[in-house]
Amino acid sequence: MGQFIDLTAKDGFSFPAYVAEPAGTPKGAIVVVQEIFGVNSHIRSVADGYAAAGYLAVAPSTFHRVKPGVELGYTEDDMKAGFALKTAVEELPAPGVLQDLQAAVEYAGRAGKVGIVGYCWGGLLVWRAASELNGLSAAVPYYGGGMTTPEEAARQPKVPVLAHFGERDHWIPVDSVQAFEKAHPEVEVHLYAADHGFNCDQRGSYNAGAAATAKERTLDFLRKHVG
Repeated sequence: MGQFIDLTAKDGFSFPAYVAEPAGTPKGAIVVVQEIFGVNSHIRSVADGYAAAGYLAVAPSTFHRVKPGVELGYTEDDMKAGFALKTAVEELPAPGVLQDLQAAVEYAGRAGKVGIVGYCWGGLLVWRAASELNGLSAAVPYYGGGMTTPEEAARQPKVPVLAHFGERDHWIPVDSVQAFEKAHPEVEVHLYAADHGFNCDQRGSYNAGAAATAKERTLDFLRKHVG
């Protein structure tokens, strides 16, 4: 269903993005932001799923500035490699990878309104995007690691946000989610009886029920704000 294309950020940096086209006229577009494992088979399948739901889906490689062609699995070694790459991207001078997300949003805009969905580190990037990028109509972070810290929670989103978290997520304490929810009454927050990574069917933490409910809520949210 999809293919890789090259996009160019404002600073002239070129990077790949996986693009999945819907069967008919797009209802709008969704930018899909990867975990710390690259635009791997899971993220491509997520993009394909949004295309099947009628959206133009664009999944940019947010590791490309530090290492091209990253496609990791979910072993302990993959976790360590992905975390190191994420750390390297986070250390880039501002605006860093956000300018790549902006380029993806601008490309996606040819299909109409644009929403952005991200998982794990991608969830954190989506939360940042909601406050910093232009051209978005909605943002959906899934278990965004770090987004509930006081520093990140101080951000003010410019677009409607739907956030999904897991009650058993040892990376994101429930009390920090509750504090985030209190600080952002405008954000629709949902907690699931699930672990970190519950949406990914290639991980041991996959929770089919939570993933299905979160996807249903996400699609309802996107229909309301994107099309």
